[in-house]
Amino acid sequence: MADEYDVVIIGAGPGGYNCAIRAGQLGLKTACIEKRDTLGGTCLNVGCIPSKAMLHASELYETARKDFSHYGIDFDQLKLNLEQMHKQKAEAVEGLTKGVAGLFKKNKVDRYNGTGRIKSKTEVEVTDADGKTQTLKTKNIVIATGSEVTPLPGVEIDEERIVSSTGALELKQVPKKMILVGAGVIGLELGSVWRRLGAEVEVVEFLDHCLPGLDKELSRQARRLFEKQGLKFHFERKVTGVEKLKTKLKVTTEKAEGGDEQTMDADVVLVCIGRRPYTEGLGLENVGIETDRRGRIANDHFRTSVENIWVIGDTTTGAMLAHKAEDEGVACAELIAGKSGHVNYDAIPTVVYTYPEIAGVGATEEQLKDEGRDYKTGKFPFQANSRGRTNHQTEGFVKILADARTDEILGAHIIGPHAGELIAELALAIEFRAASEDVARTCHAHPTLSEAVRQAAMGVEGWTMQM
Repeated sequence: MADEYDVVIIGAGPGGYNCAIRAGQLGLKTACIEKRDTLGGTCLNVGCIPSKAMLHASELYETARKDFSHYGIDFDQLKLNLEQMHKQKAEAVEGLTKGVAGLFKKNKVDRYNGTGRIKSKTEVEVTDADGKTQTLKTKNIVIATGSEVTPLPGVEIDEERIVSSTGALELKQVPKKMILVGAGVIGLELGSVWRRLGAEVEVVEFLDHCLPGLDKELSRQARRLFEKQGLKFHFERKVTGVEKLKTKLKVTTEKAEGGDEQTMDADVVLVCIGRRPYTEGLGLENVGIETDRRGRIANDHFRTSVENIWVIGDTTTGAMLAHKAEDEGVACAELIAGKSGHVNYDAIPTVVYTYPEIAGVGATEEQLKDEGRDYKTGKFPFQANSRGRTNHQTEGFVKILADARTDEILGAHIIGPHAGELIAELALAIEFRAASEDVARTCHAHPTLSEAVRQAAMGVEGWTMQM
C-alpha cells in the first residue's frame, strides 16, 4: 500500500472487529487482517454464537419432550431433526458475520484476508492462502489474535470422535455416551446440548468442583442441578489417555495426584480444558515483545512494551470473554485516537448458558473473605418470585454482596432463568458504584423475574417483601 495506516489490527474477532469499527468511526485510517474467510473470529464462527444457537434449540427440544404436556400442550409425536438444527445454527452465524463485514464497509475499514505477522514496529506482513505476501505500513499495531483450544497431552483431537468445542458443534449424530474432559463453562454448555438431545454425559474434572472461578455457592448449586438433570461428575481425576477402538473410545483416568487408574467407554470425547493465547508466529521477536509462560502479552492500558503496539482480548491478561475483548477493542481505539478509553474490569459479567443460566459480576464471597472486607449479603430465591412460579422456572436464586459500611454493591451472582439478562442491571449498578438501596428502591415491573434482583437488594438490609 502506498498510504500509511493509522492502525493495523491483526485479528477480526470481537476485540479486533470492534477496535477496527471504532477506529473507523473516529476517523483513523484502519486496516484489519483476518485469516478466516469470514469475520468474527472464534466467537462468531465456532464459539459463542453457534453454541448459543444449539443451546437454545436443544432447550426447546427438551422442553417440548418433557414439559409441554404440563402446560396443556399435547401433540402426537416429537422428532429430532439434527440436520435442520445445524442448518439454523449456520444461518445465525452467516447473518452475523455478514453484518460485521457490512460495518467494516460502512466505517471504511480495509479488510485483508490472510495471516498477519509483525515485521517491524511500523510494518505488518500479510500472507494470503496462496502464500503471496504484502506489507502494510502503519503508525500503530493492535494484536487481537484471540485464543485457541488448549490441547490435552497424549490425546489427539480429530474433530470426529475426539473433539474440541469446534467439533462438538458439528457432530452428525447424537452420541450414546459422551465424556467431557473439564467441567468449565465451555464443556458444561456443550455437554448440556448433547445431554438434552439424548446422550449420556459424564464429566472428568481435575479440581474438586465445577465452574472454577465462579462464586462457590453458585458452583455447588449448579452441580446439584446438573446431577439432577443426569450429568455424572468424576471430580479430582484426570484423563491420561484415549484409545480409539473400532466402535468406541476407551478413556483412561486416574486420581489428580496419580494412581487409581480406571477406564470408561465413550462414543465421543469432548476435550475442554481451557484456551491459550494465539501468539505463536506473530513476529513478536522482531520487535522485542515477550510473553509469559502461558503465552500472554502483558499490557499497560493495552500498550505492550513497544509504545505503538497494543494488545487486547484473549492474547493478554484477564478473563477470556468476548465482551471483555469488545470493551478493550473500543477503549484501545479511543486511546490511539487521543481520547480517554477505559475498561472497568469490576463491571464485566460472566455468564454460563446452561439451564438454568449462571451469571456473576464483581467480587465473589471468597474474594471478599480473602481481602478481609466486611460485607453484607442479600439473597432471594426464584421459588418465591411470581413470574418464576407462573413460568415453572423456580430453580436458583439471586445473591448481592454489598460493603457493610457504605452499602456499595461489590458483587452479584445469579443462578436461575435468564440470569445472563438479569445480571446486566447489576453490572450497571457496579459501573455507577450504586448502593444496594439504590436497586432496592428502584421500581421493577410486576410480575417479572427482575423483581428477584430487587428483592435480593432489599435483603441486604433485611427488608425483603415477597415470599
